[in-house]
Amino acid sequence: MRNNSSTIYKVCLLVGDAVFLIAGLSFAYILRVSLSHEVVNTYVTSRQFLGFLFILLPFWIAIFALLGLYNEKFYNNRFSESSRLLLGGFIGILFAISYSYIFNVTIFPARLVAIYGFLFSFLSVLFFRTIAKSVQRYLYSYNIGINTALIIGNNETTKSLIHALNPTANTGYKIAGIVGDKDFKTNLKFYKSFKSAMDSLDKNSLHTIIQTELFSDPKDNDEILTFAQENHIAYRFVPGNSELFTGNINVDLLYSVPVIAVEQTALIGWGRVVKRVMDILFGLALSLLTLPFMIIIAVIIKLTDYKGPILFKPKRLTRYGEKTAIYKFRTIKQAYNGLSPEEAFEKMGKPNLIEVYRENGDQLDKDPRFTKFGRLLRKTSLDEIPQFLNVLKGDISLVGPRAIEAYEMDQYNKKNLILAVKSGLTGLAQISGRRDISFEERRRLDLYYVQNWTFFGDLVILARTISVVLFHKGAK
Repeated sequence: MRNNSSTIYKVCLLVGDAVFLIAGLSFAYILRVSLSHEVVNTYVTSRQFLGFLFILLPFWIAIFALLGLYNEKFYNNRFSESSRLLLGGFIGILFAISYSYIFNVTIFPARLVAIYGFLFSFLSVLFFRTIAKSVQRYLYSYNIGINTALIIGNNETTKSLIHALNPTANTGYKIAGIVGDKDFKTNLKFYKSFKSAMDSLDKNSLHTIIQTELFSDPKDNDEILTFAQENHIAYRFVPGNSELFTGNINVDLLYSVPVIAVEQTALIGWGRVVKRVMDILFGLALSLLTLPFMIIIAVIIKLTDYKGPILFKPKRLTRYGEKTAIYKFRTIKQAYNGLSPEEAFEKMGKPNLIEVYRENGDQLDKDPRFTKFGRLLRKTSLDEIPQFLNVLKGDISLVGPRAIEAYEMDQYNKKNLILAVKSGLTGLAQISGRRDISFEERRRLDLYYVQNWTFFGDLVILARTISVVLFHKGAK
């Protein structure tokens, strides 16, 4: 708590955001009004324009704050920070337009000033934050603003925490020592007891104590917490069962007794209602938008392999372990449709491909089961657009864990946690590499999504899905 570097950095971000917002919007005004020879709708002097900006600036910064842009969780994540800055800029421009309408004043002398303002305010603030992060890491390399931490524990969480915090230049944390008797193959100083650590370390230079497990004697735990409080040192505790505190947590009073309620997922209550409304709106819009493509694809499938059905409807698991038929355009030749890979390769007289298929992560570069048109559909992910109908029906959601077969899910011992929400058309696994990452990693990402769902996170996943589909990342 003695270390004020985090607070100073947040203040610098706030001041810098304000300055660069004004700079970006001012540049938009100069570009359209001062440098352009085109006539503006209503003339607004530069002094009037700056006056309006300074009136709106506190509200714009407040929007940034509400979006979490001054929260370490977000400003330390480059993609999350950028996407929230983009959203904040858009909301800020809408707020300015609303202010102009409500108070009957002209802020933007031309429509392009608003458009340029949105673009340049985002780019200027993003540029500033990139510079700020580089300066912060540069200062870390000279031990300026470093958070010195003592870790207490012997378990695997301790080991993970050491590896996570060790790159000081990136994290801003420096491990002063470890209280424990395990050798985690590091050059860090180990202490057998908390007392011996305090006798050796300078408590005035210690900023944080992180305890990864509790001692059997409650007095030892009280001693550590009391020491931290008396010396104004930040204290953090990592619970032994880390999964217990992952997800949606609420602290309530149960008949005057404080209790911690841990939900399987953060997707409950109004969040679930909002998600369903989003599925209906987006599902309907995307179904209508892709309807011409679905008709064309259906006709081509019938022309190239007329004996088989247009749609393939495999049964997949969704919320609460229920099975639902997932709509996909048929990409496999009718002769092998409905057969397992082993049965299909055996039928075509190429049983040797089974081993290659399994060793290659259940895929082949030129899988002979697929039609030529089917390969194109899979490569472009167009085979999955009928699933917009599944979303409309409520079988699955736009975003969620990947809908997979029961035998695959049985391989994962935390399947019930993943099945606490509806399966999704896209998700964290799809935007993180799809088939380029292992089965275990895909399920871990699905579990993280279930336990850490946010509405904004869904929007980010949808935006990144567009990029993944356009560049065919991980599609086979």
